[in-house]
Amino acid sequence: MSKPIDLIIDEYVSPVSVTGTKNMKLSEVTSLMREGGFRHLPILEDKKPIGIISDRDISLLDSLDDLNDLTVEEVMVKNPYCAYSGTSIAEVAFEMSSRKIGSALILNEDGELDGIFTSIDGLNALIEIVRGDL
Repeated sequence: MSKPIDLIIDEYVSPVSVTGTKNMKLSEVTSLMREGGFRHLPILEDKKPIGIISDRDISLLDSLDDLNDLTVEEVMVKNPYCAYSGTSIAEVAFEMSSRKIGSALILNEDGELDGIFTSIDGLNALIEIVRGDL
């Protein structure tokens, strides 16, 4: 039996160039995400994650009439799943799978956002393993 591969999450984390704040209007976040082409928006306070909004969250809210009046704080997922830089990819992927979520926020040693690991990043890691690129 072959030895298990112990990958560290850092190699597969995507950088985050845009974040939100809890006081933003949901309509502003929706525009940011659509224009930027990303599916997850971390919500920060003092450089630390306090929530996240996904395109799925926004899709569920599209049927509401007063969408423009909602703030991020009213709809964000509070206390999103976070892992620290240096964590094993297997541990993060297991948590994402068991929680049925599409992303994990990756933090530096100060608890500040370092990047995001999404299910797509996980699939890219799997492709490298299967192809033998490691």
